[in-house]
Amino acid sequence: MNTYPGDIKIFTCNAHPLLAKQIAKRLGVLLGTSEVGRFSDGEISMKIDETVRGADVFIVQPTCPPVNENLMELLIMTDAMSRASAGRITAVIPYYGYARQDRKARSREPITARLVANLIATAGAQRVLTMDLHCDQIQGFFNIPVDHLRGIGIFTQYYDELISDFNDVIVVSPDLGSVARARKLANRLDIPLAIVDKRRPKANVSEIINIIGQVEGKRVILLDDMVDTGGSITNAANILKEKGATQIYAACTHAILSDPAIERIQDSAIDEMLILGTVPLDPGKKIDKIKIIGVADIFASAITRIHDGISISTLFE
Repeated sequence: MNTYPGDIKIFTCNAHPLLAKQIAKRLGVLLGTSEVGRFSDGEISMKIDETVRGADVFIVQPTCPPVNENLMELLIMTDAMSRASAGRITAVIPYYGYARQDRKARSREPITARLVANLIATAGAQRVLTMDLHCDQIQGFFNIPVDHLRGIGIFTQYYDELISDFNDVIVVSPDLGSVARARKLANRLDIPLAIVDKRRPKANVSEIINIIGQVEGKRVILLDDMVDTGGSITNAANILKEKGATQIYAACTHAILSDPAIERIQDSAIDEMLILGTVPLDPGKKIDKIKIIGVADIFASAITRIHDGISISTLFE
């Protein structure tokens, strides 16, 4: 039984309109009409072209590059919905940007993950729906409910169908920070886990120190939450190949793929790169090695459950 009286309304800005349209189609509703433009000085202009009074509004907007533009669009549309008396506003953020600075690792560093959480709540969002946060503790930065979807079930199903014999397959975490995520996949597939031990002398630069585990003669599933410039995952793949891995499948939820990521992936030992469609992929970046699985179904299911007041934990299975 519907526990929220207002109708579901799906809106989007400019970050990933295709995903918003796919979600709306699966929900059987029309995508909300709005105008997101720019004033002559570059400021964002916003106009909502239909009533949202009392509605259960979901704004689909990953904060992917250009991250500052997309974040501001999300904040301004959220403010517009609040001032238009929307019944409830949920920020649907498939990819949550500014998440990599989630603590003070060194003196005088910001905690941008917390700052952005405060901005979203201040703008008027009453709930957040996201997928595969860079760190789980970011949920605690919000003072509003956060529904955190996981891509692990999608990866599990894909590799379970792709690979018939797992006797020579191993899951590898590309760094220590992704161990928990990789272990979940290894446990679901009932296969071993290995870890790439690396260090970062500076942002977007990684150096591999050691491989913890036996990868010689193995087919490898290399799992990470996001790929930006591609340095970490391609360096790991190349080292694993040198250590005797026979085949390398790479997978990530968020494919940011900043330059020179595509070139690195194309030239690396990666045989296939599986990504989820949380952010748009430019046509020029669609190379043969990359395979995309959409996430509209899981987000549509989550939105339906949020609207109806039903637990979404079953979507994790």
